[in-house]
Amino acid sequence: MTLFLTEGEVESLLDMRSTLDAVEDILRQHAEGRATNRARRRVALPGSGLNVMFAGAPEIGALGLKAYSVARSGARFYTMLFDPESGELLSIMQSDRLGQVRTGAASGVATKHLAREDAATLGIYGAGWQAESQLEAIAAVKELDRIVVYSRTEESRKAFAERMGERLEMEVETTHSPEEPAAQDIIVTMTSSVEPVLRGEWLKPGAHVNAAGSNFLFKTEIDRDVVKRASLVTVDSREEMYLEAGNLLMAL
Repeated sequence: MTLFLTEGEVESLLDMRSTLDAVEDILRQHAEGRATNRARRRVALPGSGLNVMFAGAPEIGALGLKAYSVARSGARFYTMLFDPESGELLSIMQSDRLGQVRTGAASGVATKHLAREDAATLGIYGAGWQAESQLEAIAAVKELDRIVVYSRTEESRKAFAERMGERLEMEVETTHSPEEPAAQDIIVTMTSSVEPVLRGEWLKPGAHVNAAGSNFLFKTEIDRDVVKRASLVTVDSREEMYLEAGNLLMAL
């Protein structure tokens, strides 16, 4: 019988530390050609859309897809897991929280391996739900001395700082200056902006950038100078890079 897991049940089973380990392991398998990941495919209708991503990892017995619909009433996320031997549908999971934690963990793994060993300050652009797991993951892999967040509205960044400061028992600062997060050792962009929120001229040498919010061609969180200044640019999927904006992970 197919197992159905609700958002609450999924959240009760997830934690960031084990997600970091799982994401790091599967990224290694993918890089070595031992796992398959296909980039998002989209179907757009006048008032809604459907997005599907699918992957397989035989070493851990995983085969499945994530699908989510977007409409005026909001987005709905589901993951389906199949038995790779029998083809049986094993589970359907509501996966909004699953996707949030996974996305944060990808930036955590990138920061662990690509940021400078002595990197200890974090600047965040964006104060929404997805930014929460970005901070949670990076705080799990780095000893942070300073965290500063910038968003379009003072209300949202103050609420984020209070919420995450209490959850992680760390001080989270806010700023009204868009240049200040860029002056940190590690920078995250997690917005839906169509205009750059991070400019290359603001970055200091040796910074690490997780450009994680742009998942559509018309979204532009970073300007060209950020990429031009990078000594290394990596993506979690080459197909994603060509088809969309992708998650860019940069070391300057």
